Amino acid sequence: MPQFRVQENPRAGDIIVAATGNDVEDDGGFTKLDAVARLIAFFGGWLYYALMESSPRKATLGKMALGIAVTDYDGKQITFAKATGRYFGKLISVVILLIGYLMVAWTEKKQGLHDIMAGTLVVNEKKS
Repeated sequence: MPQFRVQENPRAGDIIVAATGNDVEDDGGFTKLDAVARLIAFFGGWLYYALMESSPRKATLGKMALGIAVTDYDGKQITFAKATGRYFGKLISVVILLIGYLMVAWTEKKQGLHDIMAGTLVVNEKKS
């Protein structure tokens, strides 16, 4: 029957349980697989939001489910460049303690910082 142990000095949030005799240790290193996974997540997220919001539907799947869309100030489809600017503007909104998102509560057009930076609006879509 294998014996189990818990790593004596786990980092915050990390608890490693390993069977005796196995080389299951967390050395805290950053592997190539970690790097590839992070790059895929980064580019995948950007492309998903930018392509969906600049598409004729003007919305991600979640926005479509809620009946909202991202438009320019004239209510037209935004360009891929504007959608990209909006996506990266969200990073700034997060870095400043989410204040960029909270701005929706007090701006006249209910825009977050990322919407103001990109020149976009989030609007209710009329379903016909």
